[in-house]
Amino acid sequence: MSLARIATAVFAMAVLVALGGCASTNAPEAYYGLTAPENLEARARSGSGARQVLVPQPRALQALDTANIAVVDAGPVYTYFPKAAWTDTLPKVVQAKIVQSLENTRGLRGVGLPGEGLLIDYQLQTDLRAFELRIDGRDRAVVEIMARLVNDRNGRTRASRIFRAEAPARSTNVRDGVAAMNAATDAVLREMSAWVLGNV
Repeated sequence: MSLARIATAVFAMAVLVALGGCASTNAPEAYYGLTAPENLEARARSGSGARQVLVPQPRALQALDTANIAVVDAGPVYTYFPKAAWTDTLPKVVQAKIVQSLENTRGLRGVGLPGEGLLIDYQLQTDLRAFELRIDGRDRAVVEIMARLVNDRNGRTRASRIFRAEAPARSTNVRDGVAAMNAATDAVLREMSAWVLGNV
């Protein structure tokens, strides 16, 4: 092998080692999840117990369509907690908790994800508008989700509503930030679950 080829191979190996080091340096040291509210006593419409609801993955802009945990300063300026991440991308985490919350109401015949083959009556389509720790003068978690119930048979919107909640954060560290986001999410999902049962 020529000296030029040996030098090229050595350089390539060095680049791979360096990239491997960067990947391990940037890997999260902790993964955080969201809880779903329990003991839900949502008021159901007559007949809602026979309904089945599909929950597609929420839509989100790129700043929230990530596993990174967002911290937002005035501007707004988005940054993220270092060495920490959600257990999956945020839309997938929220989707799972919406499904779990609706199941916890025990007020629907079925709640499903796309591809599960259920005969669906309604789709619960959602947009993540805010899901972050705000540090713009008053440390707090802000969760805002736009939701619409769409009749799966004819495509017509049955109802739509914006759900928003804020919860104070004890500090700006990741544990307190995630705890505040869980509190805000709990409030949003409780209200959203009652709304879904009242409209299907």
